Amino acid sequence: MEMASQALAETRYFDAADHAVEAMKFSRRAADFERMARICMPLQEARRQIRLQAEDTGVVCVAKSESELPGEVLPGCYLFQPPLLGIDGRRLREIAHDEGVPVYVITREPMTRDGRWPMVAVGQVVVRAKVQPPIPLERDESNMRKDGFAEKTVPIEWVRMVGEALGDAAIADAEEVADGDPAAFLVDDLLERLDAVVEHEKLHQRLERACRQAMTEPMPSRPRRRAVVSIPFGL
Repeated sequence: MEMASQALAETRYFDAADHAVEAMKFSRRAADFERMARICMPLQEARRQIRLQAEDTGVVCVAKSESELPGEVLPGCYLFQPPLLGIDGRRLREIAHDEGVPVYVITREPMTRDGRWPMVAVGQVVVRAKVQPPIPLERDESNMRKDGFAEKTVPIEWVRMVGEALGDAAIADAEEVADGDPAAFLVDDLLERLDAVVEHEKLHQRLERACRQAMTEPMPSRPRRRAVVSIPFGL
């Protein structure tokens, strides 16, 4: 935690995030919820700075195949379309993080019958949120991707909106899964979803509150009930 704080003060945001994540893991193993709560804000700030650096480029790279991506990972925002998958978006995010390149990656799935896009984030669990496309589109049943979206860029504001929608969906899903459970279980449910939606500030804040609540409760004596993996949006 001290290393994370020092890296944050020196604007080494990738190092700060890495140290904070490790501190979070160690603290959870020790059921040290007080320390976990204190880690949330430095972790949020490090990730916020990385996201802002990506957004400040003003670049949104839209790709439906790896051949449409730059030859090297460049700073900026990325929208992955089918047939690229959520795991492809996560992989790019991890590569960029390892290389110290600020990126903000969102991934969509094929358009559903209501004309919206299911956005997906992959981590220990999968988070989904339906949003309106950045421009009006019609579903194309003859197309495997169900729509003909082939624009070269989308507004940064739309990317931000998608990120907020995914994070809000992650919070709601964690709270629904943990309804009636001890706060320690909610902490774990939030951590799993934070692994998928790392940029969402309110998700970090909700985790901090859950940790502080867990501090006031005895450790659960029964196993945690895990969520059933499902795909909520039919094609």
